[in-house]
Amino acid sequence: MKKNTLLAFTCILFMTTTSAQRPIDGLAHRILGDQDTKFVFVYQSDTVDYFQIETVEVDSDRSGHRHKIRITGNNDNSLAVGLNYYLKHIAGVHVSWLLCEPIELPEAFKLPLETIRKEALVKDRFFLNYCTYGYTMPWWKWPQWERFIDWMALNGINMPLAITGQEAVWYEVWKEFGMTDEEIRSYFSGPAHLPWHRMANLDGFGGPLPMSWLEGQKELQRQIVQREREFNMTPVLPAFAGHVPKRFAEMHPEADIQQLSAWCGFEPTHFLNSSDTLFAKIQQSFMEKEIALFGTDHIYGVDPFNEMDPPSWEPDYLANVARNIYTSLQQSDPEARWLQMTWVFYYKRKSWTPERLRAYLTAVPQDKLVLLDYFCEKTEVWRTTEGFYGQPFIWCYLGNFGGNTMLVGNINELEKKLDAALKEAGPNMTGIGSTLESFDVSPQIYEYLFDRAWESQPDVHQWIDDWNYLRTGNQLYKDNWQLLNDSIYKDWSFYGLGTQLVARPSLEGHGTYYTKPYYSYNNDTLKRICMAFILHFSYNDGGFSAGTVYKDSYNYDLVNLFSQWMGNHFMDIRNDFTVAYKNRDIKEMERQVKLANQLFEDVDALLNTHPAFMLGPWIEAARDWGTTKKEKDYYERQARTLLTVWGGPVLNDYANRMWGGLVKDYYAKRWNLFFKAVIKAVKEGREFDEKAFGEELSKFEHKWPESHTKYPVAPQPVDRKIIGLHPNHPTYKAAWTIFERWMRG
Repeated sequence: MKKNTLLAFTCILFMTTTSAQRPIDGLAHRILGDQDTKFVFVYQSDTVDYFQIETVEVDSDRSGHRHKIRITGNNDNSLAVGLNYYLKHIAGVHVSWLLCEPIELPEAFKLPLETIRKEALVKDRFFLNYCTYGYTMPWWKWPQWERFIDWMALNGINMPLAITGQEAVWYEVWKEFGMTDEEIRSYFSGPAHLPWHRMANLDGFGGPLPMSWLEGQKELQRQIVQREREFNMTPVLPAFAGHVPKRFAEMHPEADIQQLSAWCGFEPTHFLNSSDTLFAKIQQSFMEKEIALFGTDHIYGVDPFNEMDPPSWEPDYLANVARNIYTSLQQSDPEARWLQMTWVFYYKRKSWTPERLRAYLTAVPQDKLVLLDYFCEKTEVWRTTEGFYGQPFIWCYLGNFGGNTMLVGNINELEKKLDAALKEAGPNMTGIGSTLESFDVSPQIYEYLFDRAWESQPDVHQWIDDWNYLRTGNQLYKDNWQLLNDSIYKDWSFYGLGTQLVARPSLEGHGTYYTKPYYSYNNDTLKRICMAFILHFSYNDGGFSAGTVYKDSYNYDLVNLFSQWMGNHFMDIRNDFTVAYKNRDIKEMERQVKLANQLFEDVDALLNTHPAFMLGPWIEAARDWGTTKKEKDYYERQARTLLTVWGGPVLNDYANRMWGGLVKDYYAKRWNLFFKAVIKAVKEGREFDEKAFGEELSKFEHKWPESHTKYPVAPQPVDRKIIGLHPNHPTYKAAWTIFERWMRG
C-alpha cells in the first residue's frame, strides 16, 4: 500500500492540475496523481443522473496500459460518483472529507469483473447548513475548499449551500442606502459568528468586521461557485429575508420595521415587513450585486424568523410575508426558486400550527418553494404537514450540533427511515441531504446517506463490512466495526451533547444547560471494542502478526474511539469524587483528583497525535486570515470564543469538543479549579457553594479567549517505546498507553 498524500488542513500538499481540461480530469488527477491514466471518462447524455463502470481494452498509450477502467456518466458530477464508487467498493480506497486524512492508493488497480450501472434515486442531493460555516469552515481558504468540493462531487452532492462572501455584497447595499463604513462593518458580527448574523439572530457581536475579510471572502466565493458549477452543482446563494440594521431602522422611522424576539440572550434584531416598499428595493439591490459578482443558478436561501417569533402569528400576516418574499425574488430573477430550512417549524412546532404553516407555505406558487426537512432522523415534518402541503422537499439528516465530538448516529435506523420515506413521500420528495452543523466524528453515516441516493446499494451489514475495509485495509477485523455499528452508534445527536469531561464542573448532573453528558450504550462495550482495535496488531503464536495492512485512517479511528471511552469514563471519576465529598473523605477526594489529572494528560496526548482532533490548526487557520498582528489576534479571539463561552450565557459550551490543547488548557483547568474549591470547603468544614463557584469560574472562562497560548499544529510525538511489528506512530503509542493504564491495567 503506497500513500498518495494530499493537502491536509495544516501540512499536506496538493497536486496541481495545470494540464487538465475537463472538470472530471482535474478531480481524477488531484485524487489519483499519475495513476489517473488508468481511467477513461466518457460523457453520454441521459434523462437521469447515472454512471457506468466497466473494463475496456485500448491501444497501449504512454502509460503502457492495454486495459483501462472506463467510467461513463451524463455529467461531471455523475462521473465523479462513478469514480468514487469504484474506489470505495472495488479498489478499497477512501477519499475522506477530513482534510488531514491522506488518500492511500494501491500499486495496481483491480479491473471490474462486470459492468456496473447505477442511477440516482433522487435529483437533488443537498449539503451544508448555515452553522457549518461557523463550526467547521470559517477559516478555510481555497486549498481546503478545493478538496472539499472534490469530496462533494465524489459523493454526488449537487445542491450545496453557498453563502461565503455575502457581506461584501451587503456592504455595497447598505452603503447605497446611506450607511457609513463604520456603521456597516459594526452591524456585521465577527467571522465565527456570521452564520447567526446571517440568520438574523444577532447583530454586531465580535464586530466590526475587517475590510480585508470582506475582500478575501468575496474572492474565495468566486472560486467556490465556479468550481461547484463545473461539477454540475447548483449553489444555493443567499437573498434578503427582511433583516436590517438598527441604524437603517433609525434612518427610516416611517418604514414598517419591528424588533424580533430576542435570541439566546442577545439584543433583538430588526425585521422589515416584506409588504413595505423598501423590501423590494433592498432585495433588488442585493440580488443585482450578488449576481454580478457570483452569477446565479436561480435558487436562493431565504430563512426569516429562524428560532424566533415573527411580529404576528396571524395566518394572513404569515401568508403575506411569504408571498411578498417570493415576489421580490421573482422580480429580480424571473426564474427564481426559494429554498428554506424547516428547522424553525420543528423548533417552534407548538407555535407553527397547521393553519399558520399552511397559510405560509401555500402563499408561494407550487414548486417555487423548496423545503429542507431539516432533522428527519428525529422528526419528519413532512409527515405532520401533509407533505408540506404539496411543496417539494428534501429529506435531510442533521447528525451534529455545534461540532460536538460524540459517537452518535444510527445507520440501521437511518436505513429504515430512508426506505420508508422513498416509498411513502411521493413525488414532492425531490432529494436527500444533510444539514449537519459541523463535520463530526462519525463520517461513515454521512457517506452512507449519500450512497443511498443511488440505486441498488447493499444492505447495512455489507456496507459496514466495506467501510471496515476502507478504514483498516483488512477484512479480518470487520466484526469490530459491526459491533460498533450495532452497539455504540445507537443515539441521535441533540444540541449540547458531550462527555462529562467537557461539561461545566459540578458535583452532580451538569453545571449549565449546555453541556448535556449522555450516552445510552454500555461503556464497557466500547472499552472492549477499543481493546480489539489496539490489538489490531496483536500477538500471534508468540510474535506480532506480520501480514497486517496498516492504514493511516486507523489512526483517526483509534483517537476517535479511545477519546470517547476516556471522556465517558471521566463521569465515573467525577461521581466517585462526589461520593467522597459527601463522606467528607479528603484523602479519597485527592485520589480521584490525581486519577482525573492522569486522564486529562493521557487523553490530551492522544488527541494531539492527529490534526483532526487538535486545537492548534483551528487557531492557526484563524490567525492566517489576519493581515496585521491586531487582526490575527482578533481572529484568534473569535476562534477561541466560539468553542467555549460562545458569546452569551445561554450558549456556553454549546460547541464543546474533545480536542488536544482544549482538554489540557481549558477543560482540565476548569475541573481543577472546581476540585480545589470543593476540597477547600471540606477542609474548612462548610458546604460547597456551587452557585458562588460558578460566578468565579466565569472569570476564567471569559479570560481564556483573550489569551494567546500557542498550540502545536502538527501531530505530537509520544515518549513511549513500541516493540515488534507494531506501527511506530504517535497515535498508536498514545492509545497503547491508555490501553495499559486504563483498560488492561
